[in-house]
Amino acid sequence: MPPVSHGTSESRGEDRWRLRFEPHLPYAYEVIWPALTTRDGLRGWLAEAEVLERHLGGAVTLRWPNTGTVVSGHVTAWDVERIVEYTVTEHGRIRFHLEPVGTDSTVIRFLNERRGTESERLDSLAGWHHHFELLESALAGHPADWSAWSDAHWAELRASYAPHAAA
Repeated sequence: MPPVSHGTSESRGEDRWRLRFEPHLPYAYEVIWPALTTRDGLRGWLAEAEVLERHLGGAVTLRWPNTGTVVSGHVTAWDVERIVEYTVTEHGRIRFHLEPVGTDSTVIRFLNERRGTESERLDSLAGWHHHFELLESALAGHPADWSAWSDAHWAELRASYAPHAAA
């Protein structure tokens, strides 16, 4: 699999950011959808879904096994097998829009609108980058082993985003 391309970000006002990634994955959208919208799928690459009501307006609570961070909110967009959006505390609006490319690959148009300092923006870019790598691995049959988590790779990714710091 080709490496995940660097994400981009833009300022949306003081301490507000819009982060974007567009990973192109060699899987049909029907394979990717459960990874974004089910407890088992999310656990394999992103977070434990302690609460996940899979419908518009449904409650969601996610716990990141690697950091212990817990966020709660709601499903703010739900278009089956196409768009899911979670708006949660701390991480803001997290949107996944699946676009099929032929019959066996998909582009995920990912958007995260959030508040945070410049340092938190870089942390988030590195974090999402790493999570999209974990998603590719999970889809290939190798879900994240959270007990073996190390932040070494995240730190490398964070350093790669540092040259893109806002002036």
